[in-house]
Amino acid sequence: MSEPLVVRLLGRQSYESTWSDMKRFTRQRSPFITDELWLLEHPPVYTLGQAGKEMHILDAGDIEVVRCDRGGQVTYHGPGQLVGYLMADIGRQHIGIKELVCRIEKALVGVMSRVNIEAYANPDAHGVYVADKKIAALGLRVRKGCTYHGFSLNVDMDLEPFSRINPCGYAGLEVTDMVTEGGVFGNERLEDIVVQELIQTFGYVLDEKQRLVI
Repeated sequence: MSEPLVVRLLGRQSYESTWSDMKRFTRQRSPFITDELWLLEHPPVYTLGQAGKEMHILDAGDIEVVRCDRGGQVTYHGPGQLVGYLMADIGRQHIGIKELVCRIEKALVGVMSRVNIEAYANPDAHGVYVADKKIAALGLRVRKGCTYHGFSLNVDMDLEPFSRINPCGYAGLEVTDMVTEGGVFGNERLEDIVVQELIQTFGYVLDEKQRLVI
């Protein structure tokens, strides 16, 4: 039986306040609470994973650095990037964390295909890539069988801040965005494409009444 999904379109939100909201939502979860997907954008911020090494931040400059509780090393969030936080009960989905990661990557590759960008997932360095350049990063946390954090998809960004870190802990890794790669956007909003691909990949059911703009 398909699971319902609540989608929240949150606009631009501070990283730390959103992280706090995710933790609160996850702490309060019960087996009866519907999974949620939050789509938003952050002001410029570097985030360092729970076991992330500060050596991968080469020159933060005036950009705030926040150490958080997700997996992975360092990444950058900023204007022109679509961030998706998936609060999923993977026990209820009957999947493990590896399968969760694979499904998110598959959905994002599907998004790229929808805008005529040839992309792929790399099982040795998780994320989504275009010709060896990273276009989407993943970082997740699981607490009592429920996930939070999620993915970031570079759409139309100033990519310079990525040059001041080793993205995801990889020195010299190039980063790109959808506009640079010639993405062809039709009449559909990117948020809608992302939702459609995630629903298809995870088998969710979305009632339009559950799509919330906050």
